[in-house]
Amino acid sequence: MSSPESSSSTRTPQVVVEDSEIFDSHEGGKLSVELKYPLDTQRALSIAYTPGVAQVSRAIATDRTLAAKYTWAHRLVAVVSDGSAVLGLGDIGAAASLPVMEGKSALFKAFAGLDSIPIVLDTKDPDEIVETLIRLRPTFGAVNLEDISAPRCFEIERRVIEALDCPVMHDDQHGTAIVVLAALTGACTVLDRDMSALRVVVSGAGAAGVACTNILLAKGIKDITVLDSKGIIGADRTDLNPFKAELAERTNPSGRTGGLAEALDGADMFLGLSAGVVPEELIATMAPNGIVFALSNPDPEIHPDAARKHAAVVATGRSDFPNQINNVLAFPGVFRGALDAHARRITEKMKVAAAEAIFSVVGDDLAVDHIVPSALDPRVGPAVAAAVAAAAQEPVG
Repeated sequence: MSSPESSSSTRTPQVVVEDSEIFDSHEGGKLSVELKYPLDTQRALSIAYTPGVAQVSRAIATDRTLAAKYTWAHRLVAVVSDGSAVLGLGDIGAAASLPVMEGKSALFKAFAGLDSIPIVLDTKDPDEIVETLIRLRPTFGAVNLEDISAPRCFEIERRVIEALDCPVMHDDQHGTAIVVLAALTGACTVLDRDMSALRVVVSGAGAAGVACTNILLAKGIKDITVLDSKGIIGADRTDLNPFKAELAERTNPSGRTGGLAEALDGADMFLGLSAGVVPEELIATMAPNGIVFALSNPDPEIHPDAARKHAAVVATGRSDFPNQINNVLAFPGVFRGALDAHARRITEKMKVAAAEAIFSVVGDDLAVDHIVPSALDPRVGPAVAAAVAAAAQEPVG
């Protein structure tokens, strides 16, 4: 595998950030609360707090729907984690996960204009997590679940969605799936390939792997092979948890067995969502005109320069290579659109609409090294929010 220093001329220059700059920028946290109106006179103080605030509280006590107008709760996103699956660091605990959740809140503000609050919970008990969010419901208008390990994340998300009357999304699952679908749409368009005819290999059966598989199946791809750390997930496996067993029933239609070598032979697309390493010689066995999304961070499953020798389109999760697949393209606009539409749920239709909106921003700039817009493109958040809000208004079915 080639080293970062041997990258091709098409690669974006790597941005090197010194440790001191990183720690300095995090000192005291990355967030603060700002006032909408100044508190610089006695009159302003009496309006914002006592006695004026009592009138607002009495009104809400009489009609709870007024909280949506006179508090920030209906526009506030709770960014919630238990610290059990943080980035590529694993189970590092609630306190160590807080810088990541603060960063997520910063992205909500920067890319969607939404206020959010990080909430890290010092428990991994699904019952306690769900119960805590039920008790906190009057405080926020939506829940972004983050960095919760699989398979617990599936149960927690399902139960929180059922318990709360507001938008809930586990971003590691659905944000990833949305951007992967957008990027695959771009890749298939630039290569003039039929998405539904692809034979796809998904490496990783955690939160992102399951969600990506589900959204690709919903888009009509019929031949998807999923692998976990022990190999291909299929009917022959007797060691699968209930979530993987259910996935086995809907994937691997050819009944393949074995590992990555058997799965990749003749495949059209590789989607890497694990911390594993894929040897270049296995990528070389894929079908011509192939697609490689190596999304493990910070180290992709295969170096993009090596993958490009054999694949027509290559994407990673990193910002220093072309075709960065980054969740920030999705989640700010998804939540903004859901809240703008007063949606109680984030539906599959809304997720697909988000993916289509992300792809639409690329426009005439579509190329093999530009299948999705930049994470910093200011058009993305508004486009996704508008598409999601429109999809939320459409009849179900």
